[in-house]
Amino acid sequence: MGNNMDEMEAMDNIIILNDEAGNAVKFEFLDIITYENENYVILLPTEDQEADEVVILRLEEVEGHPDLESYVSVEDEQTLNAVFEIFKEKFKNAFNFIEEDE
Repeated sequence: MGNNMDEMEAMDNIIILNDEAGNAVKFEFLDIITYENENYVILLPTEDQEADEVVILRLEEVEGHPDLESYVSVEDEQTLNAVFEIFKEKFKNAFNFIEEDE
């Protein structure tokens, strides 16, 4: 029975989104970061065990449905970098971040 509880707890952190082709893709929910009065969700792809990049999406409420939210891709590179820097600082002891040379 302990195994089922562990699986259920693990599933609590899993979000399933549809990609551009309509395929279901699983992500592990890592955190929500607030930046400039907007909330951004930080996700880690679960299908690719070699995943070394997180996905950052902006949260938006669904109009007329206060209990629903949608995830919107972020095009602004500066915003993505700022949100990721906040995430890195918050989780510097939990993850081994690798700095890329630009």
